[in-house]
Amino acid sequence: MSSFMIRVPASSANIGPGFDSMGLAVDLYLTLEVTEQTTWEFISPSACDVPFEENFIYTTAKQTAERHGKTLRPALVEETTSIPLARGLGSSAAAIVAGIELANQLGDLGLSQEEKLAYATEIEGHPDNVAPALLGGLIISTYKDEEIDWLKIDQLGLELIALIPAVELKTKAARDVLPEQFSIADAALGSGIGNVTVAALISGDYELAGKMMEKDIFHEPYRKSLIPNYDLIQQTAKEHGAFGTVISGAGPTMMSFVPQDRSSKVITALKEVLPDYRLERMKMDTVGLIVESK
Repeated sequence: MSSFMIRVPASSANIGPGFDSMGLAVDLYLTLEVTEQTTWEFISPSACDVPFEENFIYTTAKQTAERHGKTLRPALVEETTSIPLARGLGSSAAAIVAGIELANQLGDLGLSQEEKLAYATEIEGHPDNVAPALLGGLIISTYKDEEIDWLKIDQLGLELIALIPAVELKTKAARDVLPEQFSIADAALGSGIGNVTVAALISGDYELAGKMMEKDIFHEPYRKSLIPNYDLIQQTAKEHGAFGTVISGAGPTMMSFVPQDRSSKVITALKEVLPDYRLERMKMDTVGLIVESK
């Protein structure tokens, strides 16, 4: 019986003004060690008391296999993860991508990257987290009429610092504070800010990119009240050399974009004012989902 490993990176969505359309894969990972056997068994730190039939990764895999009229071969699945739950780092997107790949392997589905992305987007509702989890890099995407268009940036000359508080924030709560609509003037302004952010990132003008990240009008002004120490984090990071700091996904994690020679200084300053936070120095993951035989 075969054994293999599935690894999926965490992701940070929105990047300020790229609401529901930008996401960045980062080097925290969900890993599944899979060994085929005669019965199903899931070992999961995030759902240790949940029957395997109710495990989110398993249900995603089963649903994916059923789309193709296939049955999954049973296996022992051992899950480990360094992605914190409900912190705005794409834990659910990583689980969705892992579940789809589990079905691909145990159901012999032969899925293309396009099919995996389409299935993951359908489950998640938009591609901003699932696309970088699957493909790696910084993905700019759009989803309309069940069609996904995307562009990948796989080089960024900067480092990332994630500021992860002890509290959780459910995505629904972060969605509920957003307005249902914007005026045409605000929509144009918000889109322009997002456009300049992307252009600056592609051209390597990280000063301008950081400035634009912090000018978002689509979601950060409404969510900042839900994010512990929002202003303190932005101000402290900026004072010590960060290009810009944004809410990661729906929060409560915040992500600072920092020059490569300034990350230690920024981390030291942030630790002084936020001793209870988990601070992670990160790099962009450019590969995304990987599968390795054992």
